[in-house]
Amino acid sequence: MTSTELLYSDPLAAATKAAAEIAERTGVASHDVALVMGSGWVTAADALGAPAYECDAHEITGFFAPAVEGHSGKVRSYEIVENGKTIRALVFLGRTHLYEGKGMEPVVHGVRTAVKAGCKVVILTNACGGINTSYKVGQPVIIRDHISLTAASPLSGATFIDLTDLYSKRIREIVKKEDSSLAEGVYVHWRGPTYETPAEILMMRTMGADLVGMSTVPEAIAAHALGAEVLGISLVTNAAAGVTGEKLNHEEVIAAGKAAADRMGTLLKNTIPKLV
Repeated sequence: MTSTELLYSDPLAAATKAAAEIAERTGVASHDVALVMGSGWVTAADALGAPAYECDAHEITGFFAPAVEGHSGKVRSYEIVENGKTIRALVFLGRTHLYEGKGMEPVVHGVRTAVKAGCKVVILTNACGGINTSYKVGQPVIIRDHISLTAASPLSGATFIDLTDLYSKRIREIVKKEDSSLAEGVYVHWRGPTYETPAEILMMRTMGADLVGMSTVPEAIAAHALGAEVLGISLVTNAAAGVTGEKLNHEEVIAAGKAAADRMGTLLKNTIPKLV
């Protein structure tokens, strides 16, 4: 059975196999924290220092090569030492999106692999549109809750998972102590790849949404279902459709992400040792 066949036929077995391969490649039996870096976030990972190990994700069972600009498709292992405490961080530089048409299994394979690799905390980052008119381009926002408009779940069968504390309150409080200026918001998952229309954004605002993007929610659910605590951080890279009247483009998303990379990298580096 090929790597791809295993992913689709038995996703958890594929994640277990991928985790074992990561342990063998890195020489680290268990990682503590996982980070998934969204569009434009790749350089923020550099603030963690030099990785102890790096490889192309598609060399590992179940992973595909990146299909979106701004996603490098690398997997890194970091050793973070602070006050005599060693934290092992597993970093995915990019992700697979639902709009790529590969199905749900590749979308959540990274976080499932991370949990099977021992990660108790999963940090999901993304680039998003700002629906809340008080948000500025380049502003990071902690995800407090989400609204899914994709009608798609990474879970199947009679699997009933409580999502009341999906985005861990404990972790959100730790991050806000590190940076008290951070706002919290509600994130809408939009399938894409088209951006939203102004009418759709108005609908989302009426529903109580602050942010909109094309990732994160399936990964958050999959990680939570396996017992991990989840932190979501969105970077507002553009005003959502109709907010300013300007057209949207992916180059703007990438540029805004890079501009805020230093601040985000410092925040992550300072926060990770406090999470586990």
